[in-house]
Amino acid sequence: MSSLKQIRSTFLDFFAADGHTKVHSAPLVPQNDPTLMFVNAGMVPFKDYFTGAATPPYPRATSSQKCVRAGGKHNDLDNVGYTARHLTFFEMLGNFSFGDYFKEHAIEQAWKLVTEGYGLDAKRLLVTVYIDDDEAAAIWKKVTGFGDDKIIRIAGSDNFWAMGDNGPCGPCTEIFWDYGDHVAGGPPGSPDEDGDRYVEIWNNVFMQFEKENDEIVRSLPKPSVDTGMGLERMTSVLQGKNSVFDTDLFQTLIAASEDATSTKAEGDRAASHRVIADHLRSSSFLIADGVTPSNEGRGYVLRRIMRRAMRHAHLLGAADPLMHRLVPTLVSEMGEAYPELARAQASIEETLKQEEIRFRTTLGRGMGLLEDATRDLGEGGVIPGQTAFTLYDTYGFPLDLTQDEARRRGFTVDTDAFDAAMEQQKTRGKANWKGSGQTASTGEWLALKDRLGPTVFTGYDAVDGSGEVLAILKDGTAADSVETGETAEVLFDQTPFYGEGGGQAGDKGEIEWAGGSARVLDVLKPTGDLYAHTIEVTSGTLAIGTRAQLRAAPDARLTTRANHSAAHLVHAALKNVLGPHVAQKGQLVDAERMRFDFSHNAPLTEDELARIETEVNAVIRQNLPAETKLMGPQEAIEAGAVALFGEKYGDEVRVLTLGKSLTSDKPYSVELCGGTHVARTGDIGLFKITSETGIAAGIRRVEALTGEAARQFLLAQAGVARSLAQTFKVQPLDVPARVEALSTERKALEKQVAELKKQLALGGGGSANAAPEEINGVKLIARVLDGVDGKGLRGVAEDFRKQVGSGVVALIGVTDGKAAVTVAATSDVTDRVNAADLARAAVIAMGGQGAGGKADFAQGGAPDGSKAEAGLAAVRAALAV
Repeated sequence: MSSLKQIRSTFLDFFAADGHTKVHSAPLVPQNDPTLMFVNAGMVPFKDYFTGAATPPYPRATSSQKCVRAGGKHNDLDNVGYTARHLTFFEMLGNFSFGDYFKEHAIEQAWKLVTEGYGLDAKRLLVTVYIDDDEAAAIWKKVTGFGDDKIIRIAGSDNFWAMGDNGPCGPCTEIFWDYGDHVAGGPPGSPDEDGDRYVEIWNNVFMQFEKENDEIVRSLPKPSVDTGMGLERMTSVLQGKNSVFDTDLFQTLIAASEDATSTKAEGDRAASHRVIADHLRSSSFLIADGVTPSNEGRGYVLRRIMRRAMRHAHLLGAADPLMHRLVPTLVSEMGEAYPELARAQASIEETLKQEEIRFRTTLGRGMGLLEDATRDLGEGGVIPGQTAFTLYDTYGFPLDLTQDEARRRGFTVDTDAFDAAMEQQKTRGKANWKGSGQTASTGEWLALKDRLGPTVFTGYDAVDGSGEVLAILKDGTAADSVETGETAEVLFDQTPFYGEGGGQAGDKGEIEWAGGSARVLDVLKPTGDLYAHTIEVTSGTLAIGTRAQLRAAPDARLTTRANHSAAHLVHAALKNVLGPHVAQKGQLVDAERMRFDFSHNAPLTEDELARIETEVNAVIRQNLPAETKLMGPQEAIEAGAVALFGEKYGDEVRVLTLGKSLTSDKPYSVELCGGTHVARTGDIGLFKITSETGIAAGIRRVEALTGEAARQFLLAQAGVARSLAQTFKVQPLDVPARVEALSTERKALEKQVAELKKQLALGGGGSANAAPEEINGVKLIARVLDGVDGKGLRGVAEDFRKQVGSGVVALIGVTDGKAAVTVAATSDVTDRVNAADLARAAVIAMGGQGAGGKADFAQGGAPDGSKAEAGLAAVRAALAV
């Protein structure tokens, strides 16, 4: 039996021997197609080669491309675990011709690999061609000896591919495997084609025409080939399995899930183990490619996948977080083919663990809301869309998780109402979108790069130089010149201006030429190595062909270099102090400051921050030269360089080494980086962290200053200390003790005030001493207490509960216009009333979302304290039922 690993390597080696260049999988986040959520097909990384927007560096290629289909148009998430073939993550094996070979060679090679390389029985294969593709049909007859009964002609879009209404298109031809008559289903094109008997294992797309307005208008001058074979599906065929989940890789992952949960993948539990195995792969690879869980965009899709798996882990009875414990098995199985998985292992494990911990804390609350929403629903009932949206927006329940739970209970969800609520949220988000600032499209930039070549960057060693104007774009349209007062994007053949990238801001500066000058407002790299200078002409006219003197602002460059090098040192220090799970999640370095985002699950302590500062400043004082080498990306990574997850590197990368380890003979920091940096670590001068905050779940941010800015910051801090010392009439070193004494005094006063409020509430006369009311046989003390917050209510409620003896206490404290709710019940009535339900009723009546707690004690909050009496009325109404 061939393993999945062997099937993958057989494919790649076969086409490499046929002159194809092996291309490593691109990251799951598309690098050249902003219209896609994720790479969802093997041809996506090569799209610009097929459209002609870029020139391919090789005539033919082969790859095993990571793909995810879990969002947008291609979304298989809901089916995973319940069918034999659907996956959110899969590998697409492909061989591609960029105007090199065409139909005959593609068909010959596909047939040779399937029947000889993989040894499949030709009698159990059949093929399809587009209905009018006589050429392909004739080639298949020659290659296979098949008659017309095994070369099925298919009309429609299933066998005709198009990139859209405009662009390349062409017919498809597919190879199908017959599982045998013991499996239900008919051949493609038949009424029973949706059965499982015949499964497509290979698809050849022949790009030979061009469309305009959805009409074929011409043949392409260089027809191309795009093929795809689903690795998991082919593995199931070669291993004689009807389900991808029965193949060797998935059986290994499922076995790990079984062991971790002490449950077998049998009966109803089988689907849960399958979901966990599939979602483990997609979650881990997305994290390795730089995606982090969030409530929008790609991060939201990742969170949906993760939480769906975590919900199934909960259904299996997993008492503790499960997913992160399965990562080592996944890395063992797939890390060799995808080394980025192993490099990111610590970050993957930490992200999965923290997300599952957070999810478990909200699971109970969300399930409580779902219980309320379904309590009165009859069989086949519909859960309101607004309820589903509240579960998503407030409790982090993805829609499909709510649908999973609804299906388990025999209900459905009003998805139209959910979509409407989601669309309102998206509209609000779009109102805040600023855009990228670029006026030309990616396709236009790629066309310019193909025509003009990449910009030569000369700024590693200098801030000035000369360059010839190659192109000018005004509002995204090509122009011959730009006049005084106008703004445009200008391309030079070479430039000392750094283009924004890798977290480093683009340079600003000036341009001068005979008869004119301009300010450089920003520099971007729309295609990675094409530098677009946004300029404002201050005098004269700048035209194509003009040679100009280019000068980046020298002082800004110096501080930016220091901040960028400091960011590298911070990255190393964070790993040393916090652990190997730390991964860079973003950075911004410019002339003002350094900002560094990283994965970590808790705020940094004062001690940790101090250790990080101490390490970085120690390396700065080494004053060792910064070393830069050019090498291949894989060679660099094997040499210990840190690569950023999700980044796609070229054939050659810059490797920057800074400082010497404080505990060994190894370098302190080694990273792949194309930015500008200091010549020696001592050029950074001084390093000072100014803030540390959380910016998202599991993502922290440190901001820092270097050099003169850091010195000025410390002087300002010292000035504050001197001012406080004068105010308190003590020495500066005694200020902390004086502040501590004042803080202790204030806490004592606050405690006294809280006690006085409590005594006033309990014994202030009037209604406070009135006898409890009785509702439906239950005694109730219900009060509105002005000026008492949620913390203060707890003590009052405990005293009132003792006073009532048997019954319920419902208190609403009003402070700053907001309401805090506390409900306490004596133990002898909790079989009839539930404090959490009563608190929830009060909060909702006052415009809040809900409350949390137990049967004998619960608390919540609401935004409108003026509705306090309505809250108490809701409690009375709930008791009266």
